[in-house]
Amino acid sequence: MARIAVIGAGMGAMAAAARLAVAGHRVVVYERTGTYGGALGRFERDGFSFDTGPGLLPLPAVWRDLFVKTGKEPLESRVDLVQVDPSSRHVFADGTEVALPNASRAGVVAALDAALGAAAAARWGDFLVRARETWDRTRRPLLEEPLWPNWEVLAEREPYPSVPHRRLLRTRRAGTLAEVGALELRDPRLAALLDGHALAHGLDPRTAPANAAVLPYMEYAFGMWYVRGGGLRELARAVYERCLARRVEFRFGTEVTAVVEKDGRVRGVEPAEGVVEEAEFVVAGVPPDVLDRLRAGAGGAPVRLGGGVPPQRGGASRLTVLLALRGGRPEGTAHRTVVHARDREAELDGLFGAGPGMAAQPTVTVLRPDDPALVPDADHEAVTLSASVPAPPTDDTPAAAGVSARRAERLIDVAGRAVPGMRDRLLWHEVRDPADVAAATGAADGAIPAPALAGAGGRLLHAANSTGTDGLFTVGGWSHPGGGLPHAGMSGALVAGLVVEGPEFRGSQ
Repeated sequence: MARIAVIGAGMGAMAAAARLAVAGHRVVVYERTGTYGGALGRFERDGFSFDTGPGLLPLPAVWRDLFVKTGKEPLESRVDLVQVDPSSRHVFADGTEVALPNASRAGVVAALDAALGAAAAARWGDFLVRARETWDRTRRPLLEEPLWPNWEVLAEREPYPSVPHRRLLRTRRAGTLAEVGALELRDPRLAALLDGHALAHGLDPRTAPANAAVLPYMEYAFGMWYVRGGGLRELARAVYERCLARRVEFRFGTEVTAVVEKDGRVRGVEPAEGVVEEAEFVVAGVPPDVLDRLRAGAGGAPVRLGGGVPPQRGGASRLTVLLALRGGRPEGTAHRTVVHARDREAELDGLFGAGPGMAAQPTVTVLRPDDPALVPDADHEAVTLSASVPAPPTDDTPAAAGVSARRAERLIDVAGRAVPGMRDRLLWHEVRDPADVAAATGAADGAIPAPALAGAGGRLLHAANSTGTDGLFTVGGWSHPGGGLPHAGMSGALVAGLVVEGPEFRGSQ
């Protein structure tokens, strides 16, 4: 039985802790804040309750596997996991609307046929076939295996089977997600539908590689899920309770200030109190710049991918507006509505540096869960709005607060296209901005980590779970295989495998 120190109580870190405890190790989790879950937070006021992080869960099989492997009982025995249907309703710039069914390629194509026409629907259906081929090519190396030592192969190869388009004497193939929309989908509404999946992960579709097509594929193939009875914070609670049941020890309000190393091997951690706590293994669920500081404090070297390429750094952040409304949720309301930007280029320029800031009408996701646990009674509704925003500012100055307040008002205005009369029903609202994301996750500027993607010169790969120091591993959204709840769960499984089986571990079979 080894002593294992886990830094952080995010979802990936807790997934690793539970698996390592089941393998017979003594696991202690050090969390600088007062609670668990990382980005999966909760805000409560006046009988209303809101998720402050992700509101829906793709690919629940990752978390089902965790519960089976750590207790031989289904995830559904701990939380009320339900599919949302429709998966999403979309309001496009030209006013066209479409509701897409959950986990049904045929149903999605039929819905697009009715809303956008047969030709557009057929192009989207053909795109999903190519996206599935991309998923089949990348699923194992980017989700189920530790990062390859020769990771450059993943960096150089674009696995999306783009369609050649011949114009005059030149043949073009899509190399980015935006080019997939322009060359293969050829409809601004379909392009907006595709781009929305990139934006939700803080990615610029103009630079995201074409194999980001796996992001919509995951949704349409495996569905989108919600935890009734309190939202996705309940998933965090269930994972935390599973850790406790497996005798994982949690020390909240305890900040680790250094990772202690000697002779090329980790020796333990040093909390703020200054007393070194020995450990044979350390699992760090923190952003790479934070881990760099912890290692520098004890004379360690920065974490790097093989070959000296630095890990992925931050991009866009997220603004979330929590709305308490008078009046109940109307029957038949979609759980999720995406209101697409009227000017897509202006939105992308504002988000990714070429424009003056957040677009006048950004793409806004509206979540309206059918969950009595979120409201004081049936005569009220809890609604969450979110949008990707430029990461700064994260300070608490009046100027920064003013920026967030103006952005929040903009989101409320845009969401009115999907929820008529919403302002008249508004009792109050709360804003969670990049500074709140930074406080919850430790990420600089509140940046949101993207999932690992192939190609793009390795720009969207993440630091390997193994490091140059024996016994030191990284877990969570800022390490392989990247951001997102499924990816966090997979990182926990990979780290546990590397600790238990050693460097020869090659992932689940």
